[in-house]
Amino acid sequence: MDRQTRIAVVGGGLAGLTVAALLQRNGYPVAVYEQTPNFSRIGAGIILGANVAKVLRSLGLEPSFTETGIRPDAFVSRAWDSGETLYELVFDAACEARFGGPFVNIHRADLHRILQTPLAPGTIRFGHRLAGLEETPGGITLTFDNGASTEVDIVIGADGIRSRVRDEILGHEQPRFIGRIAPRAVFPAERLGDLAIRDCTKWWGPDRHVLVYYMTARRDEVYVMAAIPADRWDGDGTPIPGTRDDFVSALEGFHPELLRAAEAATDVSVWPIMDRPRNDTWHKGRVVLMGDACHAVRPFMAAGGSMAIEDAAILHRCIVEATDTEAAFRRYAANRIPRVAEVQRISIANTWMHGPTEVDWFFAYDPSTAPLDAAA
Repeated sequence: MDRQTRIAVVGGGLAGLTVAALLQRNGYPVAVYEQTPNFSRIGAGIILGANVAKVLRSLGLEPSFTETGIRPDAFVSRAWDSGETLYELVFDAACEARFGGPFVNIHRADLHRILQTPLAPGTIRFGHRLAGLEETPGGITLTFDNGASTEVDIVIGADGIRSRVRDEILGHEQPRFIGRIAPRAVFPAERLGDLAIRDCTKWWGPDRHVLVYYMTARRDEVYVMAAIPADRWDGDGTPIPGTRDDFVSALEGFHPELLRAAEAATDVSVWPIMDRPRNDTWHKGRVVLMGDACHAVRPFMAAGGSMAIEDAAILHRCIVEATDTEAAFRRYAANRIPRVAEVQRISIANTWMHGPTEVDWFFAYDPSTAPLDAAA
């Protein structure tokens, strides 16, 4: 596609920053429109595998990615009550060679900061909340709540599960609360005292689970997150303050090691867990969706961020190699939908690495070089 194609990315999250960096590297004029006034160190942990490391490698970001986060010794699944190890995927040199890259735990905000480094100065336009899209003879006009407007040739909607771009092409529909809430906390590792924990553990209960892992190579910051049944959620998608006592009481009967980790939490926030029913309409005209805007998944496979960054790699390749917008978007959707649909299915089932699991298809995948099938 012509390198003069003007591209607007709506949303400055992981997907939006990655696709912007990849497209700029190929010479496209790209602007990222972000509704917040600035980026701050909010959020919590994220688990990413070799499939993501390969995309960051293509941008020259893999060293800062691995040095800022932690390359855990293993992913461990344990029984909630006995502590028995149900499955362990060891991340040694042989495993990294098999997958073609490392497995990394990192604070989402730290990854976010790393992804901004390749962008040209002024790429991110803060304080721009999308108000509307209108197709014109010359392209698409975007208008924003701050009164600004711009005309571009392509719009990439990377604005999350409550995507305004999605609303424009699919109509407004609220995300679906799945009957689970996620209490979570980030705290200094020194609060663990003499408790020794593994780098990355998932504790599996009958109707709930808990993730505990370090987020830095210094092992000085710990993230704890649970998924717990809840009858309802009356708010929107934003978190509410929780308490450590409520968090611990929700884990009654869990192994003492896990309870000690939960008791070390300080500030607890509670998030609703939401997704959307599968919808394979990912593009319309000059507008295309990526990440949670088109395929919000439940966090039970720890794959939402991975899928968003993979989307960025594939979409940018399709844009670069296509002769027109429709061909690029059709090829992108045809290549991504089958893989994302399998991730959605596994995430709903919540079975990923509970026991012996075939993981090569996920971690060994390279979105930067994988063959792109002709769109159906």
